[in-house]
Parts: sequence; C-alpha cells; structure tokens
Amino acid sequence: MFKILVAVDGSDNALRAIDFVIRQAPHYKDEIEIHLLNVQLPVASGAVTRFVGRSDLDRYYQDEGATTLASARQRLDTAGLSCHHHICVGNYAEIIVAFAKEKSCDMIVMGARGLGSVAGILLGSVAARVTQLSPLPVLIVK
Repeated sequence: MFKILVAVDGSDNALRAIDFVIRQAPHYKDEIEIHLLNVQLPVASGAVTRFVGRSDLDRYYQDEGATTLASARQRLDTAGLSCHHHICVGNYAEIIVAFAKEKSCDMIVMGARGLGSVAGILLGSVAARVTQLSPLPVLIVK
C-alpha cells in the first residue's frame, strides 16, 4: 500500500494537487491510501479562551476544516477514490510533516502556494518549510 498525504487549505493550488493525485492514481502499482489533511491555525491568544470555551473552539476548528476539505473530498469521491480526512491545529508545516510520519505516509503532495498572503509570496512559505522539514518526498504541484 502506497500512502499519500495531501495537504489541503482550500486554495486552487491545493485542488490542483488533488487533481494530480487523481490523474496519477491508475499508474501506481500498489493500492493507494489517501490522507487529506487540513491544518487550522490556533486562535490568537490565551485571552480568547477566557471568553470562548475549549469545546466551542474545537467545534470551530472542525467546522472550518470540514468546509475547507469539502471540495477535495468531493473530487476524490467523484473519481472513485476513497480517502481519510483529518483536521489538526497548529503550525502548518510542522503539523503536516509530523502527521505524515505518524501515518507512515510515503509521500506528501501539496500546492505550490496556499491561501496565505504576504507569507506565501515566495514559493509558498509552507511548501518551502515542509520540503525543509520532511524526510519524505514532497511533491509540489503548481
């Protein structure tokens, strides 16, 4: 089984990464297992948690993540490919790399640039950081 982690942030580039995986799926000798991962940034400071409960924050992260993953999941479903979907909270690059290791993935696939503004101008700071941190092959889709 060949395991692929696809980082999804809702951007057009992330959807192009999904489309790439779909196009390549028939070419794999082994069965593939696809893991979609959306990483949510933690809500600002500890002051927020004085006014918003942990369960409300967790529900917010899950709702935002599910909304972000919806298009990717639909494309895979339409292509007849099943996937596991996951939502985590933390630093984008660190979570992506740690999650890929945790799931024993063979490769990380992601878009060249995400939804970030200034931080994503060069190659995509998250994509660049993932390639620096990851011991796994990282495929960047433009």
